[in-house]
Amino acid sequence: MIDPHAGSFGEAADAYERGRPAYPHKALDWLLPGGEPRVLDLGAGTGKLSRQVRERGLDVVAVDPSDGMLAELRRVLPDVPAMLGSAESIPLPDNAVDVVLVAQAWHWVDPARALPEIARVLTPGGRLGLIWNVRDERSDWVRRLGAIIGSEPMDRSPRLDVAFETTSFEWTHTVAPDVLQDLVASRSRIILMPADERAAVLAQVRQLTATHPALLGRGSYELPYVTECARATLG
Repeated sequence: MIDPHAGSFGEAADAYERGRPAYPHKALDWLLPGGEPRVLDLGAGTGKLSRQVRERGLDVVAVDPSDGMLAELRRVLPDVPAMLGSAESIPLPDNAVDVVLVAQAWHWVDPARALPEIARVLTPGGRLGLIWNVRDERSDWVRRLGAIIGSEPMDRSPRLDVAFETTSFEWTHTVAPDVLQDLVASRSRIILMPADERAAVLAQVRQLTATHPALLGRGSYELPYVTECARATLG
């Protein structure tokens, strides 16, 4: 991963693990081929996707450029091999896996350098799958949340001269107030703020949940997402 912001997440690995949602099962059904493929979770973070792949009974190995994120992954998923590396330098041998999944991380990647590495570790005819959870700001309170925390520009196109199929899935994630705070605190833009500015943003989020009619007096909130997916066969 090449963007300097990508290395910031380790500073908030615990908040990332508590606050970030998993992925809808239908998205994984679409991304994963049938049978028992060996899976690489590339840019694995704290293992949100690795956990779901492992729950399907599949072999998965996790790679991430952050020591802090990998430490949290190893804590929550001690049976999943976890290695330091990046999309441009994957610490696996040739033909090691049948599927490479990149969750919430492809926008950090240099695709020109990453594609040959991904193709190298994939078996012939292996699959590359990309997935992002994107807040659905058609909801008023979610749009106001985005205005508070900032909607970071993100290129979610594959940026590769490869034939990708794409689809998306709408769903909702139930979050408690403290989980919403962790979700905000785990964003790279917020992590890199000075402490006083970060505290001011989190205070605005608390104000939103205390005053917005859709959230006022509720012990949990339904946060809508659109999960965007892309898949391609390589080799």
